[in-house]
Amino acid sequence: MPEERIPPVNGTATGNGSLLSEAQFQNWKAQKDADASARKAEAARKRAEDLAAGSVQMNGRELFVHEPWVFDNERY
Repeated sequence: MPEERIPPVNGTATGNGSLLSEAQFQNWKAQKDADASARKAEAARKRAEDLAAGSVQMNGRELFVHEPWVFDNERY
């Protein structure tokens, strides 16, 4: 059974049935990406502060970057 082809419409339908223009979508996407980037930067800043204070445990990559002597295998 072939699928029925629906002709493309100028815009994208939103949840309530109204149309969203390409410019509106790009503005929304840019805002969403900026918000996500800001949240990620804030989390990284807080993580760096917590590591400096010693209140959280470092993962392997952070330990290798900040304390590489831990991985020195010259003694063995």
